[in-house]
Amino acid sequence: MAAGLKSSTLELLKRFNRAFPQFYEQFVSSEIQLQNLRLAYRLYKSKRAVIEIKPEGSKSALHFAYRNQSFLLSDIFGVLAAYGLTIHSLSLYGQISPPMLVFIKLVVSRGSKALTDKTAENVCRAVREALAGRFEVEEMLAVEFNLDAGLEQVETEFYVDPVFHLPALLIEADNQPGLFYKVMYAIWQEDLLVVNANLLVWRGRTRLILYLLGPNESLIPEYLGQKIAESVRQRLLGRRF
Repeated sequence: MAAGLKSSTLELLKRFNRAFPQFYEQFVSSEIQLQNLRLAYRLYKSKRAVIEIKPEGSKSALHFAYRNQSFLLSDIFGVLAAYGLTIHSLSLYGQISPPMLVFIKLVVSRGSKALTDKTAENVCRAVREALAGRFEVEEMLAVEFNLDAGLEQVETEFYVDPVFHLPALLIEADNQPGLFYKVMYAIWQEDLLVVNANLLVWRGRTRLILYLLGPNESLIPEYLGQKIAESVRQRLLGRRF
């Protein structure tokens, strides 16, 4: 745990961490734990989603905190696709008991550069409008992409992670525009809640491991997980999208 913290802050952090999966306190750095606690406090004070974009080297980092819901990632990634942003990394930490908050950091760029202040402002506004139902992500994306076209070379696999003790869905596909949005849209259609994620982009392929809760924030049994994996694969291939 972070050295030099007041005992009251440490106690608050421990209570805050109890809502996350078991691995969170063990594997996530103290710096990120404290950052998420601060974001939660801002969320509590403002009663609205925390959405901000800051420069990070030659790229930009989008920070997001809100109550986790199955449509969130579809909206966020849809906005990023609509603005033509490249996603370089994804960090996502979701709670598995009330208040069910989720904390997301996305490192993005546009044209291999950090976002301008104006673009960053517009992206944040669009994400907020999408969450409020006033920004029609699907309609805007339909102008840029053929949303009915399937992804290429899609593989999916469901398993229960032996370290994290959570249901996990592995999704791998060839890189192409709109990929992340289509994946997250499929997750929303299955009414799944993402509580952790790993992203690897390598040699023209994208690999996502999504740690999930099922409908009504429930654990997913093996037999249902296999059905979900095949259903997501069919959606991504364009057969049920």
